[in-house]
Amino acid sequence: MLNHIVIMGRLVKDPELRYTQSQVPVASFTVAVDRDFGGRDGAERQTDFVDCVAWRQTGEFVSKYFQKGRMIVVSGRLQSRKWQDREGNNRTNWEIQADNVYFGDSKRDSDNSYSQNSYGSQSNNYGGYDSAKQNTPAPQVNPSPYEELEDDGELPF
Repeated sequence: MLNHIVIMGRLVKDPELRYTQSQVPVASFTVAVDRDFGGRDGAERQTDFVDCVAWRQTGEFVSKYFQKGRMIVVSGRLQSRKWQDREGNNRTNWEIQADNVYFGDSKRDSDNSYSQNSYGSQSNNYGGYDSAKQNTPAPQVNPSPYEELEDDGELPF
């Protein structure tokens, strides 16, 4: 069986970081994802709002570096959660359990001022957090080669 999902969209609001009773961090956030096609008769494209949950270091990473409106790429698994509302009705909620989270926009496209190298050992080559690498030693962080380029419109080759 395979359960893997990747979405790209914008955060609807700032991620909410909470802690379980055993002090495990968990971030909840919603991503607005535009559909690739419009409706019939040339109608506007529709948007889906996808709930996501990120645990431990991934959740802390999302909470620290992402804000409302930022483009985000989430890779993980789709999971259902069953619960009862106050009236005793059975409900089901579908959400993505995020394994990896990446920046979907560049530093230049963002109005936020974060340092591209400030997330140190939590980053991978794509500018995000990879939960599979959480037990590996922290690599040396080298400045991005893209930061050295002048913004004069010329290519470096």
